[in-house]
Amino acid sequence: MKIWTDRRYPIILSCAKCLAPWVEDEVRSLGYKPIDKTENMVVVEGAMRDVFKLNLRLRTAHRVLVPLLRARCRHIRELYDLITTIDWENLIADDDYFSVSSVVYNDTIRDTRLPSLKTKDAIADRIRSKCGRRPDSGPDYDRGVAVFLHWERDRMIIYLDTSGAPLSKRGYRKIPGSAPMQETLAAACIDALHWDRKTPFLSPMCGSGTPAIEAALAAINRAPGSLRAHFGFMSIKGYKQIISGTTAPRSAPRQRFGVTPEQIWKDMVLEAAEQEKTDDLPPIIATDISPEAIENAKSNAYAAGVHKYITFKACDFGDTPIPPSDTTEPFVSFSKTGKEGYKARGCVFFNPEYGIRLGDPAELAPIYERIGTFMNEKCQGYTGGVLTGSPELSKMINLFYVTRFPFYNGPIDCRLFVFPGCELKGEQLSTQLSPTVDK
Repeated sequence: MKIWTDRRYPIILSCAKCLAPWVEDEVRSLGYKPIDKTENMVVVEGAMRDVFKLNLRLRTAHRVLVPLLRARCRHIRELYDLITTIDWENLIADDDYFSVSSVVYNDTIRDTRLPSLKTKDAIADRIRSKCGRRPDSGPDYDRGVAVFLHWERDRMIIYLDTSGAPLSKRGYRKIPGSAPMQETLAAACIDALHWDRKTPFLSPMCGSGTPAIEAALAAINRAPGSLRAHFGFMSIKGYKQIISGTTAPRSAPRQRFGVTPEQIWKDMVLEAAEQEKTDDLPPIIATDISPEAIENAKSNAYAAGVHKYITFKACDFGDTPIPPSDTTEPFVSFSKTGKEGYKARGCVFFNPEYGIRLGDPAELAPIYERIGTFMNEKCQGYTGGVLTGSPELSKMINLFYVTRFPFYNGPIDCRLFVFPGCELKGEQLSTQLSPTVDK
C-alpha cells in the first residue's frame, strides 16, 4: 500500500461514547463534510495531509484511523491469514517497532488478548518473509507504528492508528490527581456551553486543572496536537523520505525534488503556531480548596504553555473571584429549540464529586445546594454548567436548566446540565426557555 500519495480514503475519527456530535461540529469547522457517524465515531474523506491536520487540530476525538482491510472473519485462523495479505513491509520497517490494540466481540474468542497477539504474529511473519527479519513489537504507543483491530461477530477491520497514543493524551497532564477529567471530555463540555472564548471562564473545583487548561488552549487557538512529540504516522515507513511529484504547502520553501511527509507536518505545525492569539484574552480562573491540587494544576498548565493565561487560587469554590463584566448585548440564540436565549457574561463550569468514584452522596447534597446558590448569587448572567453522574444530586442545584447533554466520564454515565443565566427555577428566564431533551 502506497500510503504517501494524494489518494483519498475514508478516515475514521473515533471518540468516547456520546462525543460524536462534538467531533462532527469540529470537523465541519475545519472544512470537512462527514460521510458517516455513530455514537463513537465520525467518518470523513481525505488523504494523508488531512490525517495530519486532524491529528493536529481535533480537541474532542480520540484517534484518527486509516482502514487497511475490511473482510469477513469467523475465527482466529482466518484472522491470521487475512492479516498476512496486507503489504506490511511497505508500512513498517524491519528494524522498527509496532504495537497492536484491539476491540473484539466474537463468540469464538474467550481471551480477548489472543486476536492482538495473532495480529502481531501475522504482521511480523509477513515482514520477515519479505525482508529477512522481523521488527520488534510491544504495548508502547509512544513509539513505532500503531495498528488497531476491530472485530465484531464475523466483520473484521484492520486500521493504521495514525494517532498512536490517544489524542486525549495531550502530553501536559504531568500530575493527574484523583479521578482526573479526560481532556477530550473537558473540551466537549466547553463547546457544549457555547463559550465564546472572549468572556470569562471560571473553573471552581478545578482539580488537576484540565477544564481551565482546555479553555486556555481554545482561547489562544493553540492546536492541541502541537503539544505532542510523537504520533503513530511518524513511524510509518517513508515518513522522512522524499515524495516524488508532491508539492509543499504554499507557506513552505519550494523544493526542486518534492517534499517529505515530515516537512509537510512541520510546516503545518508552524502555520498553526502563527495562528495563535495572545492579545485581548479573557480571564480564566481556576480554584480548588486543596492547595496541593492548585499546585498540580499550575504544573500541568505550565507543561501546556498556558500558565500565564490562567489565574489560580486555593480557596473554597464559594470564594472564586468573579471578574467584572460590561457585557450588555441583547439576547441571542442559545438553545437548539430555536427560542430566544441570551448573551452570556461568561461561563462557570463545575465537575464536582458524584458519590461514585469519590465522595459520599449523603455528604455531597449540601455541596450541590451551595453550587446552585453560588451560581445564582454570584454568577448572574453567566452560563453555568455542572457535569454529574448523579441525577438525584443534580436536583439539589435548584436552578433552571435549558438542556442536558449525555456524556461519559470514563465508564460513568453523566449529564452536563446547562443553566443559562444561573437563574433559580421559576424565575423569569424559565418562561422564555423550556428544557430540552438529551442531545
